[in-house]
Formats: sequence, C-alpha cells, structure tokens
Amino acid sequence: MRALTIDRWHAVLRSRDFTTLDGLIAEDATFHSPVVHTPQEGKAITIFYLTAAGHVLLESDFRYVREVIGERDAVLEFTAEIEGVHVNGVDMIHWNADGQIDDFKVLVRPLKAINLLHRLMGGMLDQMKTAQS
Repeated sequence: MRALTIDRWHAVLRSRDFTTLDGLIAEDATFHSPVVHTPQEGKAITIFYLTAAGHVLLESDFRYVREVIGERDAVLEFTAEIEGVHVNGVDMIHWNADGQIDDFKVLVRPLKAINLLHRLMGGMLDQMKTAQS
C-alpha cells in the first residue's frame, strides 16, 4: 500500500509547485545532501534545497524507477540524464506520525554525476538566494 506522504511528494514533483512543500515538510526536518558535509536542519532550509533540486532535476528526464515503501519510510531510486551525464540516485524519506517529511536524504552516483549536480545546485541555490533578496 502506498503511503499518502509519498503520493503527496509525487504530486509536488508532477505539479512543480514547490510552494506546496510547506504543508508536507515538518518544522524539525533535516535534509542530507550528497555534497554538503553537515545535515541541513529545519523546515526552511529543507524546502530551499528540495526546491533547488526540483528545478535542476525536473529540467531533465528525471524519473523514479523503483520504490520501496514502509510504514513511515521510503526509498525512491531515480535516474536522469543531464548534460549527457547519467545520474542515478536514491531519495531516502522518513515522515512523522502526522505524515510530514522529517528526514530527507539524497545519495547520488557516479562521481561525475555528483560533480555535475554540485555545480548545477550551487548555481540554482545562488539564483534562489538572489531572488529572495
């Protein structure tokens, strides 16, 4: 049985309406980036990173190819091709009793893909910071 939280996550990606993350992400959420050493703590920074990643990845042929869903955890494997580089990754998602995502971890391979995403995400995060100013 699919979890409502994961259905809501897929709806965000389909609609590309990242403002709806506000109701999906818990106040005490933590985001684990494949390139940032320390976990990013809090709802605002988690939404910031997920929005940037959405803008970068959804401009490609991003798709989930496998899902393993438990009672309050899911592992979603994805693929994409960006600038001729094959990206393979995993989103590890945990949600609280209220159905809000409180932990989101992204793992990416191969190294060439990590380096590409690091560059593209850095640019997107800078653009988003500038737009907020």
